[in-house]
Amino acid sequence: MIPGLSRFDHHAEVGHVFTKSFWKSTIERSVKSFAQALAACLAGSAGLWEVTWSIALSVAGMTALLSVLTSLASIPVGSHTSPSLVTPGGGGAAVIPGQRVPEAGAVVAT
Repeated sequence: MIPGLSRFDHHAEVGHVFTKSFWKSTIERSVKSFAQALAACLAGSAGLWEVTWSIALSVAGMTALLSVLTSLASIPVGSHTSPSLVTPGGGGAAVIPGQRVPEAGAVVAT
């Protein structure tokens, strides 16, 4: 169970993981991460024929796996239908469960 959530809330959180929208976004992010890591490995080599493909593909595969794990870890933080840590319309700031959020119009010291 995720700390700070009741048993009912935990089941509600986990249920959102199985939505089509969540997995579509997660797969898109992991494919992009794979491509970026592979491109970085290719850019670091002397030429296309000198690439150690097993290492480059291994690094890219691990990056894609870490992307999926990061998306799963973000479930209790951001929007429950998205693997993002940022809530839509939240002004770009993630809200951590149990965090006290100031009321609208309150003056906050930064």
